[in-house]
Amino acid sequence: MTNTETSTIANTTAATIDTGLTLVLGGTGKTGRRVVERLEAMDVPVRMGSRSADPAFDWTDESGWPRVLRGVDAVYLAFAPDLAVPGAPDVIRAFTAAAREAGVRRVVLLSGRGEEEALACERVVRDSGLEWTVVRASWFAQNFSEDYLLDPVRAGEVVLPAGDVPEPFADADDIADVAVAALTADGHAGEVYEVTGPRALTFPEAVAEIGRAVGRDVAYVRIGVEDYAAAVREHGVPDDVAALLTYLFGTVLDGRNSEPADGVRRALGREPRDFADYARATAASGIWNA
Repeated sequence: MTNTETSTIANTTAATIDTGLTLVLGGTGKTGRRVVERLEAMDVPVRMGSRSADPAFDWTDESGWPRVLRGVDAVYLAFAPDLAVPGAPDVIRAFTAAAREAGVRRVVLLSGRGEEEALACERVVRDSGLEWTVVRASWFAQNFSEDYLLDPVRAGEVVLPAGDVPEPFADADDIADVAVAALTADGHAGEVYEVTGPRALTFPEAVAEIGRAVGRDVAYVRIGVEDYAAAVREHGVPDDVAALLTYLFGTVLDGRNSEPADGVRRALGREPRDFADYARATAASGIWNA
């Protein structure tokens, strides 16, 4: 992270508190990794929450949670695989109870924008007795560069079951900045921040932006949701992940999230990062080079 980014965070967290140990769940993921980087740049003590960390954290093993939570003051709660999966509210309820028992004071939940299932998990966090903040986001811009869409962009053809419904793609850096502000500063308790980009684009328009940034054609091909689910399964994607993608493309991407929100502005006092800026910066990194 650059000095400019660090100073930007500092400027937006003027009421920074004395922060104890912060547990970042999903600390190696798209948002968690960025949260860790920002906290470390602020000299906030961080504990990574992942199965590869020491102590290890596993959502399916409650017996290990107390050790991971020992001495923790605040938690960035990014649930895997997704808050929309069956049983997620029960797991979140058990975890927040364990966190409260361990003396955790503050929790920042990464939630899904426009997902009824995620709202159920939000209610659990609200009722947990912990000081809470919710950060809602839907489609990440970084899915094109750090996830399942990277290889298609490199190959010059993106095939997805999405057409004319626009989406204000959220930048993972904005999500991390909002989360860090909520973790380290007063004034964010009880707030729900919907993090989006400043404008909505369809998936074909987003791919066209990427093509312009990299200076070559990147085609977009639309297929049906079920055909897409079958295709990703054929490529080895686990059934639960395929089902989640089907849910997101077939249900959530229906226009409910098309309107840009003001979460970044309310939390940080600045405008969110535009998709075109993300595309240019990512293209300059060379990661999309075929």
